[in-house]
Amino acid sequence: MVNLKGRDFLTLKDFSQEEIRYLLDLAAELKEKKKQGVPVDTLRGKNVALIFEKTSTRTRCSFEVAAHDLGMGTTYLDPKSSQIGKKESIEDTAKVLGSMFEGIEYRGYGQEIVEELARHADVPVWNGLTNEYHPTQMLADMQTILENFGTLKGIKLVYMGDARYNMGNSYMIACAKMGMDFVACAPKKYFPDQALVDQCLEYAKESGATITLTEDVMEGTKDADVICTDVWVSMGEPDEVWEERIHDLTPYKVTKEVMANGKRGAIFLHCLPSFHDLKTQIGEEMGKRFGLTEMEVTDEVFRSEQSKVFQEAENRMHTIKAVMAATLGA
Repeated sequence: MVNLKGRDFLTLKDFSQEEIRYLLDLAAELKEKKKQGVPVDTLRGKNVALIFEKTSTRTRCSFEVAAHDLGMGTTYLDPKSSQIGKKESIEDTAKVLGSMFEGIEYRGYGQEIVEELARHADVPVWNGLTNEYHPTQMLADMQTILENFGTLKGIKLVYMGDARYNMGNSYMIACAKMGMDFVACAPKKYFPDQALVDQCLEYAKESGATITLTEDVMEGTKDADVICTDVWVSMGEPDEVWEERIHDLTPYKVTKEVMANGKRGAIFLHCLPSFHDLKTQIGEEMGKRFGLTEMEVTDEVFRSEQSKVFQEAENRMHTIKAVMAATLGA
């Protein structure tokens, strides 16, 4: 019997295949109850703090709606309304919030921040995104894959683009844990850190997963079940970074031809937001500056039947609800 009560949720490295599967099964159960209008407000009277040093649409809404569905109150702390790391140390912040709330979510910068929060708070701490890992997104993506294929074992997932940071790292960990075939398809300088690759190869020995790093788009995406990508540049990075990434990663754009190289029923995933058109302020600016109409994925693929990005986005809420319910003992 899996019991995750009191556990932090910082990276999937900390969880076994059985525990991850438990969370996915719980998410599926909670999603079905949501669709049927069955209440799950078993955590009435509890409250959670949501620390957002980086802004968010899906993560914030997912935590707030999930907490509300579970009967909990939420307090949202943005960079202007929290003293974390500025006037108050992370340790002191953790102790204060841990005395007032039953759980703490953190979305921001270095993984060391969320880990320090977890060390000093006597309540579960959940990673809503750091530079290194994005574990709640992985649960949503695994749920989406299960809903489309009925299995995770043996599924070939290809991540295209910059595989050095949270999304590439987290996909590799999730696939290695769950017996999937992971491919990072990117220029060599954008491959994941070798120490993490070696760690995931150890997980793969136990699960039957495979880990492949390749610069060859057609070789990497051949017979893929799932093709994923993410934005190439984070907001606020300097112009020269945009220019470098666009130059290096344009060959790794997800196009109709790339999707056709996968299996007949291959799906496309993206954690969002996506630069697939010019209908955003940033997209319009990038279009003018670099003469692009789309970046990491074509609009044709993004809007195709193969694209499951909005199903994936909805599943953020169901999987986050499962994490909170499991770790708070609902």
